[in-house]
Amino acid sequence: METEKLYHMLKKVQEPKGYYFSKDKVRVFELLEALIVNKERYGYMACPCRLAADDRDWDKDIICPCIYRTPDVEEFGSCYCNLYVSKEWNEDKIPHVYVPERRPPEKMFP
Repeated sequence: METEKLYHMLKKVQEPKGYYFSKDKVRVFELLEALIVNKERYGYMACPCRLAADDRDWDKDIICPCIYRTPDVEEFGSCYCNLYVSKEWNEDKIPHVYVPERRPPEKMFP
C-alpha cells in the first residue's frame, strides 16, 4: 500500500530531526492519503489542510513538510494539520491547543 510506504519513509527521515507523526494513526493516514492525492493532482505534496493553487512556485511554502512546521511544533508542539508533532505532544506532556494559521492571507487566495 502506497500510504504505508510513505508513512515508513517519512517516519524514518523525520523522527531523527525531532518530528514525529501524531499518535492518532487514523488521522495521520488520512493526511498521508491526501498528500498522495495532491501529489497526483499537482505533481507535489501540497499540505492537505490548505488550499493549493496548482502552482509549485506559489505553493512552495506549503509543500509538506511546509515551512510553517518548525515554528508551529516549536511553539505549539504540533504543526497546523497535527501530522507532525513533538514527542512531548504525543506523550500528552503539553496541552493540545489549536495551532493558528501562519500562512499569510495573500497566499491563501491566489
